[in-house]
Amino acid sequence: MERATLTLDQLKGMIGDGSIDTVLVAFPDNQGRLVGKRVMAQFFLDTVAAGSIEACNYLLAVDVEMTPLPGYRAFNWEQGYGDFSAVPDLATLRLVPWLEKTALVLCDLVEEHDKAAPIEVAPRSILKAQEARAAERGFTVNIGAELEFFLFKDSYAEAAEKGYRNLDPHSDVIEDYHILQTTRDEYLIRAIRLGLQAAGVPVEFSKGEAGKGQHEINLVYATATEMADRNTIYKNAAKEIADQHGRALTFMAKYDMAEVGSSCHIHSSLWDKKGKRSLMWDAKKPDNMSDTFRHWLGGLVHCSRELTLLFAPTVNSYKRFQPDSWAPTAVAWGLDNRTCGLRLVGHGQGYRVESRIPGADVNSYLAFAGIIAAGLHGIEHQLDPGDAFVGNAYTDPDVEHIPSTIVEAIELWRGSDVAKAAFGDEVHHHILNTAEQEWAAFNRAVTDWELRRNFEQL
Repeated sequence: MERATLTLDQLKGMIGDGSIDTVLVAFPDNQGRLVGKRVMAQFFLDTVAAGSIEACNYLLAVDVEMTPLPGYRAFNWEQGYGDFSAVPDLATLRLVPWLEKTALVLCDLVEEHDKAAPIEVAPRSILKAQEARAAERGFTVNIGAELEFFLFKDSYAEAAEKGYRNLDPHSDVIEDYHILQTTRDEYLIRAIRLGLQAAGVPVEFSKGEAGKGQHEINLVYATATEMADRNTIYKNAAKEIADQHGRALTFMAKYDMAEVGSSCHIHSSLWDKKGKRSLMWDAKKPDNMSDTFRHWLGGLVHCSRELTLLFAPTVNSYKRFQPDSWAPTAVAWGLDNRTCGLRLVGHGQGYRVESRIPGADVNSYLAFAGIIAAGLHGIEHQLDPGDAFVGNAYTDPDVEHIPSTIVEAIELWRGSDVAKAAFGDEVHHHILNTAEQEWAAFNRAVTDWELRRNFEQL
């Protein structure tokens, strides 16, 4: 893992000279958001850095609105919602340049009275468990992610006052690869890029995307947990920096049916145990795929449908899967074919598979864990992906399709032996309950569409 911006000794020096006075001690929740505490810097050094800090375990049993949900085994009212402990991972220690005198450290969650026992259902624990499974088989998993968002001229407060309707996109034109329009956005996008870079989150580039006001910022690829950490910091940073500029942005998968969706395309490749050599390319094999790559891809082809909850976690996620929308509808693989859910790109050490299925609303830890679980299943069972799809996968009636609703995805996950074997019963149940509660919450709401359609006519 690459060294983050700060060592503990560097932090001590910055606390000593007054340039750091606050440490954000945080961890990802079920939705992939950062939650935690702002800790006075000296207290962090004296107490937390070599130990832990407590947080209420209900934080892994709430929905996006922080409402405690029924149905969880790990944490519930019957157990009293006690504490777990957040143990700082000092390899993640970094500056937060867009906040005054502030550093950040990400944490692993453990039982309060047994610091050696990880909280199994914590997102960072789930991903680390899959990385460990890969390591046991001699693999390092490298991940790259393309995370998109829509930017608006409205502030978050103004967007809320409008009920998140009739927002003013930051661009009046589709700005895919558009230099003139992205120059107009650069005051903010530059602040995000440079802020991330200074926070130890290496950035490759930014670009306009296929919607009005839509952007993508790509980070330098890394090992799976490191990349999930970077993605999570990126999402949090983008919102905070936008807010500081009086702007709003969203990582919703589909904020408007008249617009394209926002994705989190996930590129994955397997490397040797030391992470020095890619195991994907073989010039003598069909499509230059090594046997390892072919089986990894076979796992993604065979398992992506039943693991869709990890790639599309909300009711809104499924609005993104529309024909001719740049979001896939087919679980097919192709050679540099953007109509397919799985697309092979690159060559040599950079040869990899891109899953175009995940939306920008994913919890990166869970989505990356799903990619690894599917790929390892393919390797263990020597699954073959079949031939590359050629043509328009949107219109071919014979290809398998991504689930079209969260209800379909719930049932596939519920019956998935792959998910149960890869993640274990507790994690399987935790993710299932999260999705079931999401569907139940949606069914307790009356939508604008229902009112417009039915109020007068029925």
